Amino acid sequence: MKKAKASLAVLLSTSLLFGCTQEKEGTEPADDNAKKASASKLDDVSSEYREYAIGEIEEFVNATEEFTKAVSAGDIEKAKELYAPARMHYERAEPIAEVFGDLDPKIDAREGDVKDAEWGGYHRIEMGLWEENTTKGYEKYADQLMSDVNLLRAKVETVEVTPDLLITGAVDLLNEVSTSKVTGEEDRYSHTDLYDFVANVEGAEKIYELLNPALKEKDAKLAAEIQQRFDDVYGLLEKHKEGNGYISYTDLKESEVKELSQAIDALAEPLSQIGIVTEES
Repeated sequence: MKKAKASLAVLLSTSLLFGCTQEKEGTEPADDNAKKASASKLDDVSSEYREYAIGEIEEFVNATEEFTKAVSAGDIEKAKELYAPARMHYERAEPIAEVFGDLDPKIDAREGDVKDAEWGGYHRIEMGLWEENTTKGYEKYADQLMSDVNLLRAKVETVEVTPDLLITGAVDLLNEVSTSKVTGEEDRYSHTDLYDFVANVEGAEKIYELLNPALKEKDAKLAAEIQQRFDDVYGLLEKHKEGNGYISYTDLKESEVKELSQAIDALAEPLSQIGIVTEES
């Protein structure tokens, strides 16, 4: 969750060019054709991302249902097992999920982000599971969480996905990791932060993959550099895998945290330049 976030759903001008051709007499101007073609390509990318994000939210609904059922049933170990994998779906789709400023705090607020009387969601239950080792008294938070996640699923259908949302969202996903999550404050009770890291990186990579064909036309060298930086980050994260999941964040050495943070920063810098796909030739 981010405490402050600029509006992402900004309509982008359709004067986007992938190439410039000469105008032919008696036909529609070539630059107009190029504009329409490039705009159409970016519209297709936006539609593909919308489908991806809605799919992740759908999985988030299903995973949250399992998680909240375990909490309500008093199955502490099952709830702990489901907690981090469930949240990964939300973290991957954050560029869309966080558009709803009223629901994001209810689902993903950490202690201190909102007034204690208003604090609920995943992290409130996380505190009960790991800090207090109980589900007693947390059933009401589980019920409210499920209600809020179902509402998110319904509302996400109304989101207009634009190229600008994708570009801003990809960089924001990585910045969130490097500026706040790297401190371990996100999952401060469970220390499952690496799951969040992976999901944020995967969400950013999905946007990069969708924009990559257009990016290659603009700057093939930049596209290759971004892919290499993604590979570097994944290589570091792979070192901390344990079975199908990841080790506790507290098990990382200070040098390993620093290495991971630097790799994410090194990825975020070239990724922040993907906006060139919307520039005129």
